Amino acid sequence: MTRYAYLGPEGTFTQQALLSWVADTDHEQVPLGSVDAALDALRAGDVDAAVVPIENSVEGGVSATLDALASGDPLVVVGEVLVPITFVACARPGTTLGAAHAIGTHSHAWAQVRGWAGKQVPQAIYVPTLSTASAAKDLAEHPDDLGYDIAVCAQIAAEHFGLDVLAHDVGDMTNAVTRFVIVARPEWQPAPTGRDKTTVVLFQRSDRAGGLLELLEQFSVRGINMTRLESRPTKDSMGSYCFSIDLEGHVQDERVGAALMSLHRICADVRFLGSYPAASEAEITIDPIATDRAFVAAREWLDRLRRLGG
Repeated sequence: MTRYAYLGPEGTFTQQALLSWVADTDHEQVPLGSVDAALDALRAGDVDAAVVPIENSVEGGVSATLDALASGDPLVVVGEVLVPITFVACARPGTTLGAAHAIGTHSHAWAQVRGWAGKQVPQAIYVPTLSTASAAKDLAEHPDDLGYDIAVCAQIAAEHFGLDVLAHDVGDMTNAVTRFVIVARPEWQPAPTGRDKTTVVLFQRSDRAGGLLELLEQFSVRGINMTRLESRPTKDSMGSYCFSIDLEGHVQDERVGAALMSLHRICADVRFLGSYPAASEAEITIDPIATDRAFVAAREWLDRLRRLGG
């Protein structure tokens, strides 16, 4: 039986992503209190995989996940799931929006509902929580120990913990989506599908003019489209950054392999975080000069030249 760690407690959007990924397969769910805890359990061998949020359409990358994957023992992404995000405001029976003095939820959720909160409960302050579901769980189980009386979470969490829903669809963005990744130890990788993503973290040798451009050119000249680019501090010193990148294609693709070889030569370090099927089923459009056939033909041409010179 496969054991999956996920950002808990029960009722998080991460659990929804996990349930979407495993469908009806036999598995065990292990809720943990943070992204770091889930990935640490995976590195320690306590679970077989972990499901964590990595990006959302409102706030961008999830820094806790990006940083945890960029350091520590290597892990790889083997899949991704997109989950539409819809929030409710909930409370213990007897609480009303007009009487609320504080709202508890995760920071990424707050970024998506603060406009609604400013209009509907302007008197309420914000209290950060470990997750949207933990906001609901703690409100249900430990109401006297908290600094908030309303939780913003998924409806499934409000129902699971027995809270009254005071308002539905409280998000400011009607089409908000969060992207979750399934992470495993680097013992295998999914085969190419023709609609793949590859994730890498690039570390520069030095901070200099044109340094980032030099890295990005390795993708551009090989016809590789990037779908995400974010800088993250390396934590080594002030001004020291690495670059977390998603790109179209699989490490088995000639163009991606060629780009990674060049980056390995140029960078101080390249952390390969996996090639995996994209959640979107759209096929990737590849320029004719960047197909595997074009790269193989170019390599065969060079081999002929070298044989002539030998």
